[in-house]
Amino acid sequence: MFPSRLPIALLLSTASWIELHAPGHLLAQTADPDRFRPPAIETQSVPNIPSGLPERLRQYQSVRNAAFRGWYPDRQGMLIVTRFGDTNQLHRVLQPGGRREQLTFQTEPVNGRPIPGSTDGTLILTVSQGGNENDQVLHSNPSTGQTRILTDGTSRNLLGPIHRELRSAVIHSNRRNGRDTDLLLASLNADTPLQPLLEVRNEHWNALDWSPDGQRLLLQKYVSINESLPAILEIASRRLTPLPLSGEAPSAATAMRFSADGRSIYLATDLRGEFRELANYDLETHKLKWLSGQIPWDVTEIEVHPKSGQVAFLTNEDGAGGLYFLEAGQLRRFPLPLGTLADLEFDPDGQQLGFTLGSPSAPTDAWSLRIADGELTRWTYSETGGLPAESFVTARRISFPSFDGREIPAYYFQPRTATPLSPAPVLINIHGGPESQYRPVFSGLDQFHCNQLGIAVIHPNVRGSSGYGKTYLKLDNAERREDSVRDIGALLDWIAQQPELDASRVAVMGGSYGGYMVLASLTTYPDRLRAGVDVVGIASFRSFLKNTSPYRQDLRRAEYGDERTAAMQQFFARIDPLERAEQIRSKLLVIHGKNDPRVPFSEARQIADRVRELGRDVWTVYADNEGHGFSKKPNRDYQNAVVALFLQYALELPRAEPGRTP
Repeated sequence: MFPSRLPIALLLSTASWIELHAPGHLLAQTADPDRFRPPAIETQSVPNIPSGLPERLRQYQSVRNAAFRGWYPDRQGMLIVTRFGDTNQLHRVLQPGGRREQLTFQTEPVNGRPIPGSTDGTLILTVSQGGNENDQVLHSNPSTGQTRILTDGTSRNLLGPIHRELRSAVIHSNRRNGRDTDLLLASLNADTPLQPLLEVRNEHWNALDWSPDGQRLLLQKYVSINESLPAILEIASRRLTPLPLSGEAPSAATAMRFSADGRSIYLATDLRGEFRELANYDLETHKLKWLSGQIPWDVTEIEVHPKSGQVAFLTNEDGAGGLYFLEAGQLRRFPLPLGTLADLEFDPDGQQLGFTLGSPSAPTDAWSLRIADGELTRWTYSETGGLPAESFVTARRISFPSFDGREIPAYYFQPRTATPLSPAPVLINIHGGPESQYRPVFSGLDQFHCNQLGIAVIHPNVRGSSGYGKTYLKLDNAERREDSVRDIGALLDWIAQQPELDASRVAVMGGSYGGYMVLASLTTYPDRLRAGVDVVGIASFRSFLKNTSPYRQDLRRAEYGDERTAAMQQFFARIDPLERAEQIRSKLLVIHGKNDPRVPFSEARQIADRVRELGRDVWTVYADNEGHGFSKKPNRDYQNAVVALFLQYALELPRAEPGRTP
């Protein structure tokens, strides 16, 4: 067994390292097949993976995560989602720390939840094929092994709220024309056709909650991340009534729940300020009561117990999660470890809250909290591949000034080997969205890059990221798109000022919109970056907006701009990385799934082919059975090995001394 802190360089043979540091034209893919490459993946210019690399990656890639998916009825434990084979499947845990009983055995990743009020353990599942995101909704009874599909098998379907007594579920489906997502009603008691609830025309409506009596649905009309409005749909008449909740400027109402008596709703909205506060809206008087104004962060989730009316909610506090309980008009904050929180749900008795908790130094797991005294209970103990917890590097929050004086937040993983005498190379990892946010969560790859490759990892939340107020969120919209790229330039300036970091060896990596940021950074700062890793990224906004799935086009135009107008055509022609490919002088790795419905595979092929035509060094990894990111473990493991090999090559990490063995 190799020592856990041994540099990965020493794990590779001298021959492998000669190949690794040879001139670019000698790094072309060899004629011999790579035994580590899955059959569904095709590559170009990627060398065979050296045998020592997958062995050291194996432990970091064996890290598991578990997520809470609901309370089982009749006190039969929790439902969680985790991976024990190649894909995520649903499991039941009967007691804290108990064994995980696998309930689904699909070949594709599965998500789902228990059907509220059921006594036979029935589940409702969502599954897609090959990463195409055309989710199908299934009704499953693990006790009998019977599963029946509720949807048509081909269209895109999203599971909405389920009514406990009626045993009815809302399904969002684009089966009618492939573009508009209608709301349909599914009966979970009988095998009957889906019934139309709301036919949508060029709008985006989401069902968020049932009224207690099952007569109404609480809907959200989504325009953009900056603008969304609540409405009520009467089930019997199909009448849709928007709620008069608006101000002088567009506002967003996100998380929403009916009160237990159905007379009001709880919602998170930024109607009166920068952040989304918790408020209560009376459906009869139309009065709004603010409940969390003293918390200067976004409320992200709201949960209401259907009988007692108790209210719990989550916040995003500078990336970390906060948990609050509303009781008699007073807020109570529960102290929790630093980390992220999600998937909040009361148990049937209203005595406990279940949720998913993760931290920068530990994988996500399912937890519960007893409301009476705040006692925390950990239900799952996700494995870390046999790696000791004390070996993990913890993220540190930093900020750096950008071109306009604005402070840009980021999280920094500093390897223990980084010193002024031995400065570390740097990997800048940019999140997608763009309206997403890097939050401090555990990543086996971050730990591998720090501990085994000696690379510092920085996750910036450039302007346009969520979580820092609606003004910050809008700073990269449309014609301001390049300002977020300038934030990467400011981060490069910050790196140059840190004595423990090597500003001459910096790579940038990102997925989806983060992939665009990678390509844009390579074209803007060609002399300051050594390499870029583009994962399912956008190479041209014009072709992306034209070719993305029809149901996504208008949503993305609201964020990026409408490519059909002459002004935006000219703007995109100026900023699209594809149009500026001649500026790319760094080494480039492009990774993409051929079934991607969000960022079409053509985006990867056109940028890789163009940069390769210019004589640059380009590696490509394409998967036949993946979509927007690699979800199957063999594919993901191979991708991670290629990224590690590419970073070693591009950042010129120290190679083994000739003849030396571990």
